[in-house]
Amino acid sequence: MKPSLPPTDSIQKHYLKATNEQWFEYPIKVFPHHTDYGGVVWHGTYLTWLEESRVECLRSSGIEYADLVNLGYELPVIELSIRYHQPLRLGMDALLKTRMTEIDGVRIHWDTNIQSLDGQTVFITARVTLVAIDSKKGKIMRQLPPAVKDALVKLYH
Repeated sequence: MKPSLPPTDSIQKHYLKATNEQWFEYPIKVFPHHTDYGGVVWHGTYLTWLEESRVECLRSSGIEYADLVNLGYELPVIELSIRYHQPLRLGMDALLKTRMTEIDGVRIHWDTNIQSLDGQTVFITARVTLVAIDSKKGKIMRQLPPAVKDALVKLYH
């Protein structure tokens, strides 16, 4: 039996949620392993958080990333831009606000802001572009798989 994605109408609610502004909120806490020796978040940690928030946002829309991989699809990053505004430090709590902003063929564009819980301080702003890959062929797909596109459209509208 070949694995399949769940129907897009079977979206489950989780503690992580999309807001009415189409932003998906993903809370984080800065632990020692996220920081350099000075207690400042290491730049590579931000990449991990960006990925976690995208994967969780997809999961909230009914797409389990592991299911995509099992079906032979991948969504690798092909472009990334991060602007560092203020450093996050050991022990701080923050909120990643992530949203898919555009689907352009098989390119999927995401924006993410990491900000203080009260929204008063912006730590980073980022733009990430993914592309759909057929992992068996190792090539960019001509179009998004219908189940993936249906779920992504729900994030966009």
